[in-house]
Formats: sequence, structure tokens, C-alpha cells
Amino acid sequence: MSPEARRQAAAEGDGAPRIERVTDARIPTDLGVFRLHLFEIADDPQDHLALVLGHLGDGEDVLVRVHSACFTGEVLGSRRCDCGEQLAGAMERVAAEGRGAILYLNQEGRGIGLREKLRAYNLQDEGLDTVDANLALGHGADERDYSVAATILRHLGVRSVRLMTNNPAKIDSLEARGIAVRERVPLLVPVTAENAPYLRTKAAKLRHLLGPRAGRSGGEA
Repeated sequence: MSPEARRQAAAEGDGAPRIERVTDARIPTDLGVFRLHLFEIADDPQDHLALVLGHLGDGEDVLVRVHSACFTGEVLGSRRCDCGEQLAGAMERVAAEGRGAILYLNQEGRGIGLREKLRAYNLQDEGLDTVDANLALGHGADERDYSVAATILRHLGVRSVRLMTNNPAKIDSLEARGIAVRERVPLLVPVTAENAPYLRTKAAKLRHLLGPRAGRSGGEA
């Protein structure tokens, strides 16, 4: 671990995951030039990323998205979920503001991994909803851990955020770890025949705040 990482770990206290920024690189996109940071977390086999635009300055009221990886939705364009559209929407909002960060956490399938996620898809095709499918495979309804998100935000110097999410669990987790959430910015997608069951389950069983007009303003958190 580098001296910088050691200082950061010491500042975070014994209860926070130890973190090291391994590398970063310039990422030019149609929306602007971002900087992609790759982080290594102690006792976590997965690397996690932060896509940053502009100077975060004093770290106050930064527009932030905490996003979980979704190969099927983001790479293949699957319509079973809203993940790809949410990631694109978050990048657009950050670009429009000229300052912000998107944390990209490698927690596929609400933390169960791609292999189990595909097995859960098959159970959903047999009639289970997304939560019951995870439970049937012996997993929790949502196994994601957002402590790493708070750790990365602190490393970036972020102290308070305007969080793009519909998931109260993300707000609760960040605030419990010292990151103030000044505002919740809804990030909704149109409701379709394919994603409607998924969105309904998130609202009914996972407390997601999709609202009665989700299809007009745009879904997951």
C-alpha cells in the first residue's frame, strides 16, 4: 500500500475498509472527458471504479451515483432491468452539471454475481419475482454492501452528496458512514412490459421510490 493510501486508511478509522487507488486514466466520451479511478479494497476480491468529471472542489453537494455493475443491462442492452438506462442517465446528468462522480461497484445481481443472477433469471421465467428468486437460490434479497461506496467517496474528498437514486438503503448506508446526503435526485426510466415486474418488486419489497409516474421521468437505485 502506498504512503498516500496508508494515510487515508488511518484517517478513516478502524471500522472502514482499507482502500488504495491503484491507477486512473482519462476517458473521453461523447458527453465529455471523464477520469476513471480504479480502487482496491482490503479483503474484497473485486476492484471498484469511480468515474469523475470536473473538479470536486470542497467535496460538498457533489452530484453522485452509486451504481452496481450489470453486464446484461449495460453491455447486452437487456430489457429485464433498468441498469443500462440508469447508468447512461447518470452520466448525462453529471456531464450537464460539469462536476460529479459515478461509483461503479462490482456487485452484479444485487451482490450474488453473474452466474447466480442468470440462475435467478431462469427462476423468474418460471414465475418467481426478483427477490424470491434470490431467496430460492439461498441468497439474501439484496446482498450489496455500500460501505465501500462511502470509503471511495471519502478518498475522493467528498463529504456531502446529491445522490441519484431511488433506493433508500443507499441513503441510509452513506449517512451511517458519515457521508451527508443533501438531496435525493430520482433516476427513473420508462416502464415497459419487460421491466415492469422488476420495478414493481423493487417498490413493493425493497422500498424503492419509483413513484406513480415513474414511466414519465425515468427507475432502479
